[in-house]
Amino acid sequence: MSVKERKERERAERERLIVATARELAEQQGWDAVTTRRLAERIEYSQPVLYSHFRGKREIIGAVALEGATEMAAALRAATSAATSATDGPRERVAALARAYLDFAEHNPAVYDALFQLDGGLAYAQEDTPEPLKDAFAALLDCLAEVAGDGVHPGLFTEVFWAGLHGLATLTRAGRLLPEDAEPRVELLVDRLAMV
Repeated sequence: MSVKERKERERAERERLIVATARELAEQQGWDAVTTRRLAERIEYSQPVLYSHFRGKREIIGAVALEGATEMAAALRAATSAATSATDGPRERVAALARAYLDFAEHNPAVYDALFQLDGGLAYAQEDTPEPLKDAFAALLDCLAEVAGDGVHPGLFTEVFWAGLHGLATLTRAGRLLPEDAEPRVELLVDRLAMV
């Protein structure tokens, strides 16, 4: 291995460490606790080294969001794939998608915030939207396109269904919705909005 290859590998490893540490700190204490000073202390590198990878917290949030988008897409596809059998129909796949989305939001609150609440400097719904974000939306669209209904654009339907899921995730986390009604909410969303 050449010196250049080794340095590139070490740089990539440092970058992964910064993102993982930021994510861990945010999950434990919230995004307000994530500062470049604290990250530098935790990863045992100087702040200038951290700044050589990311210009600041905003870019770190963006990196966590991209990582989270990849994980969310995988979780959604795994859930809908598991609900695909000879007896399962579109309704079961849509319900599995909804549950997987809400489960991801519940179990990864800092990542969910990085994706949908905080400014990570990422473009959404644009030509230059990063591929992991496009793929996460595609994971929703892949399942929801079949239930959009006649004359309804599948992308538009997916946006509306996603907005419903986001609202449920956000309101549940804020303690605005009764936890015991989580499953009836999913059923209502699937039955009334997806009409399957």
